[in-house]
Amino acid sequence: VQLAESGGGLVQPGGSLRLSCAASGFSFRSYDMRWYRQAPGKERELVAHITSVGNPTNYADSVKGRFTISRDNTKRTVYLQMNSLKPEDTAVYYCMTPSLSYWGQGTQVTVSS
Repeated sequence: VQLAESGGGLVQPGGSLRLSCAASGFSFRSYDMRWYRQAPGKERELVAHITSVGNPTNYADSVKGRFTISRDNTKRTVYLQMNSLKPEDTAVYYCMTPSLSYWGQGTQVTVSS
């Protein structure tokens, strides 16, 4: 089982990034997926959740209207489109399967001028 995040990096405030999480080793299309993030010195928080059939739910209040979760079951990949990024979005972003408790290794997002 592997969840491999990519797409993080350094971006200026107001910019955009798209994170990807490629899954392997389990029946990806059967499971809901989530993105979490953890900023330095803070607890890990849920960012967004998407059902197995692609219905997004449960955005964190802090990202509503700016972030969009989506998935492509044919590519076994879940995405997080992040727009209008703010310095407070700086964190390590992780994808995971809530039912199986599989986690990726995380990808760093830094929002700074």
